[in-house]
Amino acid sequence: MSDALLQRLLEGRLRDPDSGEPVTVPTRSVVIAPNLRGSEAALVAGLDLGQRLAIVADATTWPVMGARLSGALSAQFTVAPVILPEHPHADMETVQRIRAATGIAEGLIAVGSGTINDLTKYAAYLDHKPYACFGTAPSMNGYTSVNAAIMEGGVKKSLAAAAARGVFLDVEILAKAPRRMIAAGFGDSICRPTAQADWLLAHLLLDQPYRALPFQLLAEDETALLAAPEGLLSGDTEAMTRLARTLVMSGFGMTICGGSYPASQGEHLIAHFLEMRGDPAGASFHGEQIAVTTLTMARIQGEALRSEQPRLTAAPATIGSFLSFYGADVGATCWQSFARKTLTGERLAQVDQRLARDWPEIRQAIRAVHRSATVLESALRRCGAPTRPADLGLSDETYAQAVLHAREIRERYTFLDFAADIGLLTGILGAAPVPAQ
Repeated sequence: MSDALLQRLLEGRLRDPDSGEPVTVPTRSVVIAPNLRGSEAALVAGLDLGQRLAIVADATTWPVMGARLSGALSAQFTVAPVILPEHPHADMETVQRIRAATGIAEGLIAVGSGTINDLTKYAAYLDHKPYACFGTAPSMNGYTSVNAAIMEGGVKKSLAAAAARGVFLDVEILAKAPRRMIAAGFGDSICRPTAQADWLLAHLLLDQPYRALPFQLLAEDETALLAAPEGLLSGDTEAMTRLARTLVMSGFGMTICGGSYPASQGEHLIAHFLEMRGDPAGASFHGEQIAVTTLTMARIQGEALRSEQPRLTAAPATIGSFLSFYGADVGATCWQSFARKTLTGERLAQVDQRLARDWPEIRQAIRAVHRSATVLESALRRCGAPTRPADLGLSDETYAQAVLHAREIRERYTFLDFAADIGLLTGILGAAPVPAQ
């Protein structure tokens, strides 16, 4: 059923459950196959990427897939490899290096997963060039999204990026990825419940736009993966295909919504804060961080949803506190985003009135999409994913500070804000700053 759903989406035959209108995505082709060997040139030829192609890889992904792809394409295209060092950084400096190295290329092909894909899609966007991606690990959900997570000026930003014309995932290669990267992909996908709960809260409490479609795309595969995540580590082809499809569909959900809302909320803010501050979690994979932060958000949401009649009581932050904590430049940037969502004055009174009137209905709707931290933690453990800050090399104090301040770095209103606004966040951190062991 899920393969058919993906095909209907690519062909523009899937209808939005909210509007009834057909849904379209800019990606032309997605192929998730047991093996892609021998079909690479045909897959690329149908994408109109141009005759001169740059293959962007790093020292790890080049021998895994890049060299093979270059050889397969060389008879039909002019191919220029761009091989970055191991563990490249997703920052503006590296983006500029790629742009300089791919100046004469008409199209770009990313060979890799998270960082390589983000760098390539953003470079392609800046230079108005088409790009495609051959994934090498099921480690993240950005293959089909039109945003890239790039560090700029000391702040991790979600920037508009080019849509992949084609995404090609060789399940045999995905299954050979390091176990940590496979677990990271599962960790990145498991945030669906917390992201949906956060986004639905902002919709029901603050009238922000919300769409159900992105989550419907994930429902069938999510249920199966949570029931038997062990298959991802045992070489189960069906389980790996489900994970790959989940990551692709999650990316499409972001593309359809014009932003990362359905897949990046409070759990991602915590991870982005840790990266911004240069904390030791930088040595871990993004999906590993999201595994841990998702459990934290699930617990915060669970505590907030247990409140019978919450009221908005917290005192607003000030620009002075931001400048003192983050420094002048980063503090000013963060304050500019945070101030737009701060509830003060008449707006505070209006939202508090809605909360007093509609909280039972709001709580019921969010509970319907929420999953308990206990369920999520069990699945993560069975997949070998981290579940505690210590698994990321973080102290309890460092992690608690990240949870407390993460809401300050973006405009997005999540349960981190809600828990702070009702005076609950500090108490939760004091009682259980890390996921239960």
